[in-house]
Amino acid sequence: MKILVTGGTGYIGSHTAVELLNAGYEVLLGDNLSNSNEEVVQRIKTITGKQVQFEKIDFSDTEASSNFFEHHQGITAIIHFAASKAVGESVEQPLLYYRNNLVSLLNILDAMRKHAIKYIVFSSSATVYGQPDELPVTEKSPFQQANSPYGNTKQISEEIIQDSVKAYEQLHAIALRYFNPIGAHHSALIGELPLGVPNNLVPFITQTAIGLRKELLVFGEDYNTPDGSAIRDYIHVSDLAQAHVKAIDRMIHIENREAFEYFNLGTGTGSSVFEVINTFERVNQLKLNYRVVGRRAGDVEQVWADTHKANEELGWKAQLSLDEALSSAWKWEQFIRSI
Repeated sequence: MKILVTGGTGYIGSHTAVELLNAGYEVLLGDNLSNSNEEVVQRIKTITGKQVQFEKIDFSDTEASSNFFEHHQGITAIIHFAASKAVGESVEQPLLYYRNNLVSLLNILDAMRKHAIKYIVFSSSATVYGQPDELPVTEKSPFQQANSPYGNTKQISEEIIQDSVKAYEQLHAIALRYFNPIGAHHSALIGELPLGVPNNLVPFITQTAIGLRKELLVFGEDYNTPDGSAIRDYIHVSDLAQAHVKAIDRMIHIENREAFEYFNLGTGTGSSVFEVINTFERVNQLKLNYRVVGRRAGDVEQVWADTHKANEELGWKAQLSLDEALSSAWKWEQFIRSI
């Protein structure tokens, strides 16, 4: 069975491609390479020993998307990662985010109807919950007003999918609501490599540690948390990738389930920014140069997941620790700067 992975050379997409290939699926990658590199395709082949198709494509380009699906027939399911994803940037460039994230989804749903593709796994986010009233967050937690245009695009996308599934009975969807993916594949051949200044904590940490950045900026130490820094649920990207295989398996093989389902993907434990810094320093035996600055627009104070639904219904559970994630992230950073 052929699985299309949009945004497939990106951080989570590349790790998911590895897990799909290891599970025996045929994989087709589509990516516009705006925040990734085509060399990732060869690294996926090196890790898995299997062939993977790749085409450069911007799914927010309606004509290009239509042509892509005309050319690539026989797709069983789509995992849709392709989107702009930086919270801070979305505050500064909201129209870019609404155009990229929503139009690409509409184009893909149109193609699914036209070409009888039944299944889609959507890359959603814990940002759909905003700053929740109660922690941990369950799938029953109500959506709060989004703290950023990025978060709003995820809320709107889920609504679009839900409406589409209701209207077109052939469509089936699972939305996976990620908390904070970190780490890299244990081979150190693929990992997170943002272009420009990182928006996420861990690549900012590793780039500071290797000397690419002068210092790490900590956004806020006056939150109502034990050490004053923001708290997130950090999940190893390889664990996250495996959940996508579980979602594909569930849609294809399990009957009598809801046509639209959604699951939280996290560890169930929150870690503060200072805890992540201290853990990185300990496991990698080095010291970081960091400086506290003001809060960043769009950030929530604290959030972590209740993962019981994913554990029980999806048959998935995070296995890798924060120590392992931060060790793998550092090995990846060293590898990528050595070539």
